Amino acid sequence: MAGARPNFVKVAPLIRAIEKAEGTEYELVYTGCENDPTLEPSLFDDLQMPRPSVFFGVDSISLNEITSRVMAHFDDYLDHNPADVVVVVDDLASTMAAAIVTKKRGIKLAHLVAGTRSFDMNMPKEVNRLVIDALSDYLFTAGIKSNSVASREQAEGSNTYMVGNILMDTLRFNHQRLQKPALDIEPDNYLVFTLNRKALLADEEKLTMMIEAMAEAAAETPIIAPLRGKAFEIVNRIITSKAAANSCVPSVASDQRSSASLFTLHSSLPYLEFGWLTANAKGIITDSGNVAEEATFNGVPCITLNSYTEHQETVSIGSNVLVGEDPQRLREEVARMVSGQWKRCALPDRWDGRTAERIVKILLER
Repeated sequence: MAGARPNFVKVAPLIRAIEKAEGTEYELVYTGCENDPTLEPSLFDDLQMPRPSVFFGVDSISLNEITSRVMAHFDDYLDHNPADVVVVVDDLASTMAAAIVTKKRGIKLAHLVAGTRSFDMNMPKEVNRLVIDALSDYLFTAGIKSNSVASREQAEGSNTYMVGNILMDTLRFNHQRLQKPALDIEPDNYLVFTLNRKALLADEEKLTMMIEAMAEAAAETPIIAPLRGKAFEIVNRIITSKAAANSCVPSVASDQRSSASLFTLHSSLPYLEFGWLTANAKGIITDSGNVAEEATFNGVPCITLNSYTEHQETVSIGSNVLVGEDPQRLREEVARMVSGQWKRCALPDRWDGRTAERIVKILLER
């Protein structure tokens, strides 16, 4: 079951592994709408996977409403579609809802990307993680830290398996299929900036300081910013206002206006083009855990605009550095990034592109 666009990037390799296994059947369920604007037409072709065969059509910003509606839809779905195992992904409200229904029906529950923790109970996703992991029969973790958390907290009868990071399966599968976007850029000669966190978007004053720090430290290095929805609107407003003061001049790669500049805003990019952009960047500034994980796989320097990461391996072993929301720290790290003075990094254990194979093998054996 998938509940949001990023889930499909993790589900795609699992589907390929299931299809290769003899005597197995599956159905891909999406809790959202069939016309979800975040699911661009090219997404499923890019990922080489089928579209979901079932859409629940749940579309709401209320987490409680999402939970109740998904529970009702999934309960009805299981009435007509018996299952031996339900696999849920990540830590969304819809993921938790499906987990609760699965367990109430006595069906085996598998949690993909289990054991991730922020240890901040003010975050709704942290509550979701605790509930899903507590209910799961199979806890599939991406690394040593997540594995120890899941093992320590697991319910009686649960089984924890460190299978690796399934995002790497998708990256390895698509490595030769990545496509250069129609932008005037050269490999290793630009930075990528992505933004999605609601807390950052809500504090426009602080975000302005961070964008200023980024621009100052980047010097002449172009910054490509593929952003969606509200993030696009807010960042565009900030850099447009800065343009008047000659701090940074935006170029908007859309149907709106465009000019030569340090920042290039793009409203969105297809999966394979975004993959090329991040894999060939001089560095990445992001608030996305998934983007930071992919940067570690590609060996690209990465700065995360957060004080924690669910996958500590990206910091302790990989290419990631955490700066929180501190403009001065961001300025310092971007300066190191563009000067080529980044730390040495390596791939964490089992981030080898074979995670989906391990998961299917475990499920079939158990």
